[in-house]
Amino acid sequence: MVSTSVPRLVVAAPSSGSGKTTVATGLMAAFTARGLAVSPHKVGPDYIDPGYHALATGRVGRNLDAYLCGPELVAPLFLHGAAGCDLAVVEGVMGMYDGAAGEGELASTAHVAKLLRAPVVLVVDASSQSRSVAALVHGFVSWDPEVRVGGVILNKVASDRHEELLREALESAGVPVLGVLRRVAQVDTPSRHLGLVPVAERRAAAVEAVAAMAAQVSAGCDLEALVGLARSAGALSCAAWDAAGALASSPPPPLPVPSPGAAPPDPRLRPEEPRPRTPDGLRVAVAGGSAFTFSYAEHAELLTAAGAEVVPFDPLRDERLPDGTRGLVIGGGFPEVYASELSANEPLRKAVAALAESGAPVAAECAGLLYLCRELDGRPMCGVLDADARMSERLTLGYRDAVAVSDSVLAVAGTRMRGHEFHRTVVEPGAGAAPAWGVRTPVRRVEGFVQRGVHASYLHTHWASEPGVARRFVERCRTS
Repeated sequence: MVSTSVPRLVVAAPSSGSGKTTVATGLMAAFTARGLAVSPHKVGPDYIDPGYHALATGRVGRNLDAYLCGPELVAPLFLHGAAGCDLAVVEGVMGMYDGAAGEGELASTAHVAKLLRAPVVLVVDASSQSRSVAALVHGFVSWDPEVRVGGVILNKVASDRHEELLREALESAGVPVLGVLRRVAQVDTPSRHLGLVPVAERRAAAVEAVAAMAAQVSAGCDLEALVGLARSAGALSCAAWDAAGALASSPPPPLPVPSPGAAPPDPRLRPEEPRPRTPDGLRVAVAGGSAFTFSYAEHAELLTAAGAEVVPFDPLRDERLPDGTRGLVIGGGFPEVYASELSANEPLRKAVAALAESGAPVAAECAGLLYLCRELDGRPMCGVLDADARMSERLTLGYRDAVAVSDSVLAVAGTRMRGHEFHRTVVEPGAGAAPAWGVRTPVRRVEGFVQRGVHASYLHTHWASEPGVARRFVERCRTS
């Protein structure tokens, strides 16, 4: 295996709210402004920060999740996203050593940094401390000797005198200060019930915010020293992930069960051989726009590699599905924010219901689940599922270990996958007669719906961990 080295930095922090997103996004934009091709990455299942990363770099923001995909895929997925780039910046998640609950270091920023053999830049909120910053940094540097903290960026520094005290204290910790940032109001980005407001909902304001982050980071950080630190990353002895290769090594999907009276399948036809394609291609429509912003780039890449033509559409604006749609993917997002607009688009709601009624494959995650319900907060939705959705005061958040309960367009019963839940809504009932998943953590329960070609669930999954999901979905599009 040829060793591969892409200069890279992991931006971490002692806790959430320290300024990781501001620093990471600002660094991405500042390096891009210098003419570097920057590859943006985010540790964990976050869908929103990668939108700001993409705005800063002009490249797709990609997630690196050791829980959803397994530690063995972190470096290959990183190399896939960073191919052809001069530099990569990886934004961490939560506090540096915070990972999946009850799983030790798994999926923490520190874990991913070790898997990438990447130096870490620690962003410290210094707003309420001076000499104590040295003890804090010393603790994070010494906690795990395998994690290499290459420098500190001090955030929310109040004054020149405050900066002087912080620098004096950190001299004793032996960790270089690579940047000092003062608090700037225009860098703040608005949040609501699930975190930052996505770029798609505030693009003009987001462009201004990213420009402000870049200006602040450029003025307050030693960019040359940071590039030098990035170049010290160790080589990775693995191949880049590739959608076609991942599909080739995945088991072929089983042939669909023939309907009564249908001719038996030709035994000479292997399940993995593609059926003849329609003249305009096998089209899979993927929901997008402001209401459905949550997706992993690898999903579309896997669908394409499996032989589909991926066509985006916006349920807020488009009154019909793309011509020739044979399958539908509706990912996560904020339909609760746009419930009135989604409900008002009755032609599209009827088109989605008709497609589902025909038996065509429909994969819906979280927001997609809500959209397929009869109602969302009293407003009519697509009515595909015999269930109603509403906003809740309770946040449901966390990784999930799950097993497919029912055969579906995504998986055969018994398939184990890991997922993530992140919502403030409730669907009643929470599962249909044929549930989608049996969730094993943190408590055992069944959830989601499988009916005809529909698979609808709260669970977000990463198909790179199980490429056969995309292969099976496209195969069902061909045969439905």
